[in-house]
Amino acid sequence: MELLCSVFVEHCNRESMSGGGTQKSLRKALGAIKDSTTVGLAKVNSDYKELDIAIVKATNHVERPAKEKHIKAIFAAISATRPRADVAYCIHALARRLAKTHNWAVALKTLIVIHRALREVDPTFREELINYGRSRSHILNMAHFKDDSSPNGTNSSFQNANKSFV
Repeated sequence: MELLCSVFVEHCNRESMSGGGTQKSLRKALGAIKDSTTVGLAKVNSDYKELDIAIVKATNHVERPAKEKHIKAIFAAISATRPRADVAYCIHALARRLAKTHNWAVALKTLIVIHRALREVDPTFREELINYGRSRSHILNMAHFKDDSSPNGTNSSFQNANKSFV
């Protein structure tokens, strides 16, 4: 886990030092708009407003590690004291976030949240994750992930290494 976080921070630092340009700035702005829109829609349309907002904020497009308060909010929603339906909804929301994204930062943050939940939350999360995998495609299947955030649209060695690791 610490290795993933340190690689993530190192990659972010390299990206910020390498310059960028207007295309990269535009991508960052579009990512921020997507996140803001998703949060706004969750506030209006979701039965799980707080959880949906925490998931979007913990897995946003910003190329920095997630804020701990958002991860803790997710963990509170999937604790043993919560109904199993809440845990199942959280897994579904994380799977949907992972399946829909074409951004390496969102994918990596989502995988980190899942990994930490497996390590730090009670076994209910693990059981529901296994049940989810039985009834649908496997949540951690990244075989079809393509990063559109890189200029040439190909997966970097960083992303390929992380897919192999996970």
